[in-house]
Amino acid sequence: MRRVIDKTKPDEFPPNVQAIFKRAAPCSAWLNQELLEVDVEEGWVKIGYDLGEPHFNRFGALHGGAIACLMDDVLAVAAGFIAKWGEIAPTLEMKVSYLSQGAAGRHVAEARVIKRGRTINFLEATLATAAGKVIATSTATIMISPLKRPDSGNKL
Repeated sequence: MRRVIDKTKPDEFPPNVQAIFKRAAPCSAWLNQELLEVDVEEGWVKIGYDLGEPHFNRFGALHGGAIACLMDDVLAVAAGFIAKWGEIAPTLEMKVSYLSQGAAGRHVAEARVIKRGRTINFLEATLATAAGKVIATSTATIMISPLKRPDSGNKL
């Protein structure tokens, strides 16, 4: 069931949604992520992003890498909905198609799980301006796996 996000009632949402409220990923914060609607059972999410100069290329348009980052962000949220607590959903592969140049302002991304497997899942996403003009689409393959904490004694 799709639900509009009410941040004043975080306890009404499952733990994976509550975790987003409690601690935004630094990259998600850089993109000014705002959860708008979710359907945890279906693995669907709608997220608003306020984008501006930090996300531009040298020509004043949205940088393709920032758009790819945003697409990975929205896909990761949808993928996380189908993972159990204690599991993660790392991206194995992602493709981004750039359809139109993006500019500063509010953008809305939607992502959904289109095929569920035991451990491998397929997702798709769109990114549009607040006016509804689609500027990018994306597909991804993700894998559900147990969360493993990095060994703090290992040095890369």
